[in-house]
Amino acid sequence: MTSVGISGAAGRMGRLSLETLLPLEEFSVGGLYAPGHDGEALSGHRCSSNPDALRGCDVILEFTNPDVAPTNVTRWRSFDADVVIGTSGYDSERLAVLEDEWADATRRCLVVPNFSVGAVFMMRLSELAAPHFASAEIIEMHHQRKADAPSGTSLNTAARMGAARMASGRPPHGRGREIAPGALGAVVEGVAIHSVRAYGFVAHQEVILGGTGEYLTIRHDTTDLAAFTPGIVLALRSVAALESPLTVGLETILGL
Repeated sequence: MTSVGISGAAGRMGRLSLETLLPLEEFSVGGLYAPGHDGEALSGHRCSSNPDALRGCDVILEFTNPDVAPTNVTRWRSFDADVVIGTSGYDSERLAVLEDEWADATRRCLVVPNFSVGAVFMMRLSELAAPHFASAEIIEMHHQRKADAPSGTSLNTAARMGAARMASGRPPHGRGREIAPGALGAVVEGVAIHSVRAYGFVAHQEVILGGTGEYLTIRHDTTDLAAFTPGIVLALRSVAALESPLTVGLETILGL
């Protein structure tokens, strides 16, 4: 049985992960780390504000906020645990630091920008199509409580699209002049990202690729957090057997 610790257990993804694990006989809950929620009961388990609550876990799910996640991940590595990172904010620069940190590790680290299998296919299709169109932009839409922008999914999508476009020699497209700062979005790896934070959304992303006389839209919509549960289970089952110390995305596991 694999012992799983959850960092950020009191958040939306932490709670979802806990509820996902409870009925599965192959996993046990090794500890819940939730700063500010010390002693709070979640589905028969107690949260702790002490990170040592996760010491001894086989694998740790990291779901805290982007500001503290890197420090947490370093700590989990020192606990000799495999780590699955579901926190946003892991852009190319942060991934490079993570790669150095885990280069000689015997355990494995898996960064998952999005646990939805549908979103993984959306990102892969966008990467494949990106070099073949003159323009490429991303619109990502999330609920109003999401603390960071752009989303981890859009950052990863932009990085992959940008690398594919650069490898093919495709230059960035002209985008006009902003009258109001920020109107044209943030450019990440040569791809513009527009972030929407509003009531009514869960998690959505639309990639728009434009060419002469045509455009292609690749869109993924998450309407219920339950869409993330198969990816969470897949990540937990697979992380220990990954070939590289650091892996980004579920696509390697899915054979994409």
